[in-house]
Amino acid sequence: MDNEAVAKEWYKFADMDLAAAEHLKTMVPTPIEIICYHCQQAAEKYLKGFLASCGEAIQKTHDLVLLNKRCQKYNKAFAKLENACLFLTDFGVAVRYPFPMDVNESDMNLALKYATEIRDFILAR
Repeated sequence: MDNEAVAKEWYKFADMDLAAAEHLKTMVPTPIEIICYHCQQAAEKYLKGFLASCGEAIQKTHDLVLLNKRCQKYNKAFAKLENACLFLTDFGVAVRYPFPMDVNESDMNLALKYATEIRDFILAR
């Protein structure tokens, strides 16, 4: 499979995570932590898809800051995504377990915004 085909597979799964996050907003009560988790997962998969399109081996990590730094080797404009990656990274692990994490609706909306921005930025490349 060529690099673009691998990237498309990553993007397909990222799209499903983002769609799941949007769909979960219709639930009552709203599962805020799970929505944030899916936003982190979507961002992670978009970043990994970009790296795959550049021919990089995919590293097992949930650290969006690290993935974004790797993307910057190929395109310095990824620097504009640093804050989004920093914000979303903690949602990759912490919200999956029953440990207290102070996440509210504002955080959820920001997570959705950032995941969408990362998607749009990468798919425009």
